Formats: sequence, structure tokens, C-alpha cells
Amino acid sequence: MLSALILIVSILVGAVLVWPRLANAPLWRATITPLASIIGSGFLVLGPVLHVSYGGFAPVVMLGLCAMSYLVGSAIRFNIARIADGSTMSPLGGRLEIASSAVLAFAFFVSVAYYLNLFGSFGVSLTGFNDRFHANMLTTAIFLVILGVGWTRGFNALERLEQVSVGLKLAIIAGLVFGLAVYFGEAARSDTLYFDAPDLTGWAAITLMGGLIVTVQGFETSRYLGATYDAGLRIRSMKLAQWISTVIYVIYISLITYAFDADPLSLDETAIIDLMRVVAPILPLMLVVAALSAQFSAAIADTSGSGGLLAEVSKGKISEKLAYALLVGFGILITWTADIFEIISYASRAFAAYYAIQSSIAALLAVRRDDALKSASFATIAMVCAGIVAFGASVE
Repeated sequence: MLSALILIVSILVGAVLVWPRLANAPLWRATITPLASIIGSGFLVLGPVLHVSYGGFAPVVMLGLCAMSYLVGSAIRFNIARIADGSTMSPLGGRLEIASSAVLAFAFFVSVAYYLNLFGSFGVSLTGFNDRFHANMLTTAIFLVILGVGWTRGFNALERLEQVSVGLKLAIIAGLVFGLAVYFGEAARSDTLYFDAPDLTGWAAITLMGGLIVTVQGFETSRYLGATYDAGLRIRSMKLAQWISTVIYVIYISLITYAFDADPLSLDETAIIDLMRVVAPILPLMLVVAALSAQFSAAIADTSGSGGLLAEVSKGKISEKLAYALLVGFGILITWTADIFEIISYASRAFAAYYAIQSSIAALLAVRRDDALKSASFATIAMVCAGIVAFGASVE
């Protein structure tokens, strides 16, 4: 019965998402890209990781991650507004902008490895080949497919897949949250809710938070939609995407944290499947479908983005095709030499470096406008992000 209700909820939400009045509304169209990025792959791994690591305090940590990303977003929104109103950068700011693009291109390298390693893990999770070796083989095969498509046809043919996967992913997440809410209500009525002690405290807990920042990353995509949307709409859509994702994430983490006992949980990238199997038989399959479509489309988007950025930063010395080859070579290497949680940590630190530079640019632009308070705030955010680069840790 619950499986049927979950499916109905997902179908209804999917129908709303393709409703023309919503789907064609400029604000929603501008919001859906950062929103899908923020609650994409992070949704698959965050629940068990936060639950086991932080126990009953996991929702507070989740709120802290979202608050940190919102503060970083404020620096990027400031940059969007200043560039739009014609503010000029200092020579140092211009050099930082070039460095920012180069760092973002590298961050895309790591994020593609992150997405496709999740693809591999979820791709074999419901089969008889559910082990690291076969997951890595599937990941490697998908890397080679992406390289082949990028070299021969480009990624325009796959753009429609990204649009479809966004709606599919959000619809499945709605069904998952509904199923969890029902399960939570039953546990509350039977007085079997949990408040587990945290496994990590102190400095270890702080550095792990830093190592998870990539799971709430994605809002920065609004900055690069200038060819389609004006600055005001991009700023509003980024805020809306971050507010919506915060509500979804905090509700989701709260439901998992207090409805399940952390002790028996195995901490791996597909642990969410075992949890959801307890809630309803249909959820593992739905999660795998969401994971495969979402991770593949996200990998395509970031591969394309990194190729364009590297070609631009290198002034054509690195072609997009060469960039794709470098990305695939790097991705296959890291797939076979690091586990998924190490890759998450690397990706977090790469994006934190990008955020540190963007916040530094915002601080310099604020100085040129004689806004000392904002300049100090953005400089502080830059230092926090630099700290994440230096100390962000992976799940042990």
C-alpha cells in the first residue's frame, strides 16, 4: 500500500513539474538548474553519513552546511550584481577571476569523478555484481562513453537527458520524503524514535563538515546563466534554490536521523538503499533510477563546462576535446585509486578553493564601493573556505 502511495506522490509531483505554467515560468526555469545541482548526488549519500557521524545532531549539522553554502552564495550573488551594473575590477580582481575559472574547471574534473563513481555504485547495487571492482568497471565504461560522445558528436545531443533527469529526480525525492514521513509517523506512534550519540565530536566533526561541502554545492551555476537570464532573476533564483533545498534537506535528514538506529548502519555510498528497503520495497529501485539518470546528466553538464572553461582560460591552447580527454584520464585514475568518500572530500576542497577566490573577488569589489562591512564579511567567508581547502576531511 505504501509503495503505491509513494509512486502516486512521485507521479503527481512529476506532473506538476511539467505543468506548462510552472515549467515555462522564467523564475522557475532559472531556479531548477541550481536546485537540481544542490540536491542531486548529495541527497544519495548525506543521510547515512550525517546520521552515523553526528547522531541526533545531524539535522543541526545539515542546517550548518546549508547556512555555509548560503553565505558563500551571498558573495557570488554580490559578484553577479556588481558585474551587471558595470563595476570594474582591479587588476588583482581580474587575475583572480581567471584563476577562479581555472580552479572551477579542475573542480569539475573531480565532481565528474564523484558523479560517475556514484553512478557505478548504484548501477551494480541491485545486481549480483555489487562490489567495488564491478562498480569501478561500470564507472570506467561510462567515462569512455562520455569521451567518445564528446569527441565525435559533442554533448548537444544529450542536453535533453539533463532536462528530463531533473524532473525525474525531484519527483522521486518527493516520493522518498513522503515514504520517510509515513515511516517516521509510525515510529513516533509506537514510541521507537531514536536519538543516537554522535560518532564524531570536536575538530574531527568540524573537518568532516568541510569535507562534505560539495554535497550542497551547485548554487554557483546561477552565475553562468547570464546568456539566458538577467542578473536580478539569477540572484532571485539562486536564493530560491537554496531556500527550497535547505527545507528539503533538513526535513529529509531529520526523518532519517530519528526514525532509524545508527548502530547497524553500514557506512557506504549506497547505504541509503538498505534504509529505504525497510521503508517500502519500491524505494530502492526508484532511488537507483534517480541516481543513474541524475549522475549521468550531471557528469555530462560538468564535462561540457570544464571543456569550455579550460579552452577559454588557456586561450585555445587546450581544446575542448583535449580537455575531455584529460578529464576522463583523471577520472579513471581517481576511480581506481580512491574510494567515493575520498573523492567527495577532494571535490569539496576543490569547490571550496573556487568559493574562496569568488569571495575574495567580492571583497575587492566591495572595497571599490567603500563598503567596509561587506568587504570584511566576504574576506571572512574566503578565509573559512580556505580553511576547508586545507583541513576538509573524508568519511573514515
